[in-house]
Amino acid sequence: MVIKVFLASSSGSTAIKKKQQDVVGFLEALKVDYAQLDIACNEENRMWMRQNVPEDKKPANGIPLPPQIFNEEGYCGDYDTFFDAKEDNSVYAFLGLPPPPGSKEAEQADKAHIVENGNHAEEILDDSIEVPVEERNGDAHVEEEQAEEADEEEGEGGEEEAEEEAANDEATEEETAGDEALAEEEEEAVGETDEVTEDTQAQAEEEEQEEEDLQSEEEEELRQLEEEEEDLEETQEEEAE
Repeated sequence: MVIKVFLASSSGSTAIKKKQQDVVGFLEALKVDYAQLDIACNEENRMWMRQNVPEDKKPANGIPLPPQIFNEEGYCGDYDTFFDAKEDNSVYAFLGLPPPPGSKEAEQADKAHIVENGNHAEEILDDSIEVPVEERNGDAHVEEEQAEEADEEEGEGGEEEAEEEAANDEATEEETAGDEALAEEEEEAVGETDEVTEDTQAQAEEEEQEEEDLQSEEEEELRQLEEEEEDLEETQEEEAE
């Protein structure tokens, strides 16, 4: 099976170029067999890509942007889904390929298989356990044993109660000291949490600004692609005349 990556070699968008390089570089690092198909210089590649991206995966304008990834004729996804798979260590599953032995993805699959089989074995073991006669007959046997133990403990109860009261007094003093120390630690933790919250808000604002810039670049690239397509159609019409 060959992975197909549809790219635009003459793209004017920095964002799209970076995404294409990210996909190609990662596939090369994994030594995955893939083929690059240029949609900027080959109209057949452009039309095939647009026709084979599922409708529910296309943007609102209906024109998918590169890079788009396929396994032979089957659609794998765009850059965003590829990036999510890379973060989750599930790129081979995303590509529809078996993970190589020793890879993180293969180890995760093995662990999941072991857990699944282990749970199944526990269920079988639970079914094979024989319930004691006393439990099947109810609590009558347990109540008899509890009554006998209560009779034996009544004679020793007085001394044990005195010792327990003394131990409880000491435990109360220790708990009071522990509560005061815990309160001081919580006050320090609140101050640190406020600082972390401010840093998180600043980071979120930076990420939001980067997303807006990226969206603007993609819109500009889409406009350029549409203009190139119109120019190509005009050129073909002139050549036909």
